Amino acid sequence: MAIMYTIMRQITFKPGVMEEAARRTEEVFLPFLSNEPGFIEFYSIQVGEQTALSISIFDTKELAEEGNRRAFEWAREQLFPLAEAPAQVVGMGEVLLHQKKA
Repeated sequence: MAIMYTIMRQITFKPGVMEEAARRTEEVFLPFLSNEPGFIEFYSIQVGEQTALSISIFDTKELAEEGNRRAFEWAREQLFPLAEAPAQVVGMGEVLLHQKKA
């Protein structure tokens, strides 16, 4: 298995804006992120009524760190105004196991 690196971020949004945050992420951020060097996959998971967790997967640690830096630049303008507070990185590391359905 190829080595991959993941960054997980958590953000809590103001009441009633989760749908708008998801729309901005899908329409604006994902096209931007998919062009980042080393980008592999992105997931956004609603883990609470106003809270989301995002998972970005990259080829290398360096590309993951750079992708995260650029993601925060985008989020500062597009998502943080909808949030209770800026997103926080809750974890970053090498993917130890990865399985897809055959």
